[in-house]
Amino acid sequence: MKIFNGVDELRAAAGTHVGASDWMTVDQSRVDTFADATEDHQWIHVDPERAKDGPFGGPIAHGFLTLSLLVHFWNDVAPAYDGVTINYGLNKVRFPAPVPSGSRIRASFRVESVEEVSGGSQAVLAATVEREGGDRPVCVAELVLRFV
Repeated sequence: MKIFNGVDELRAAAGTHVGASDWMTVDQSRVDTFADATEDHQWIHVDPERAKDGPFGGPIAHGFLTLSLLVHFWNDVAPAYDGVTINYGLNKVRFPAPVPSGSRIRASFRVESVEEVSGGSQAVLAATVEREGGDRPVCVAELVLRFV
């Protein structure tokens, strides 16, 4: 865990790897709850019996479920600073490998840049989500946060 005491310390970390989050299990209950929240009930996510005969040999998490966990993982690595943090967006999102239900995943982060913007500062964080035992990342993206 890395504690940044303000945006200046985060800016000083530009170009460095700041760490990896704890592992999180993505169980079928989490996948089903995400499906309910997003109305995405495709069988490869929510029907374990049918998914056994599908392209992944069992149910997989939604890519957007994995993506939605980035802020949680970032807060695990670098707890929120004293101001207000706003999710501003994402750049270059890809899902190179699936997350089978029951897998454990975690994210590691690199501070790409921190710059001043109107009303505060903006950080771009390169995130790589890996699956325990996997040979490829399950998600790579740039997380864009604004600090006001």
